Amino acid sequence: MDKDRIKGSAKVATGKVQEAAGKVVGDEKMKAEGKAKQVEGRVQNAAGGAKDAVRDAVKGK
Repeated sequence: MDKDRIKGSAKVATGKVQEAAGKVVGDEKMKAEGKAKQVEGRVQNAAGGAKDAVRDAVKGK
């Protein structure tokens, strides 16, 4: 598993927590930053998945 997939998943989780905290305290900026962090994490996770797919194809799996 590529390290970008792990980091991306962590960003998604952190973003969800940040978004929820923003909702609780009524901070729209924090909520938006949390959503942005989730998107960033999903992109990073997808990039890691692509790297894994290429690595597997090269290995012949």
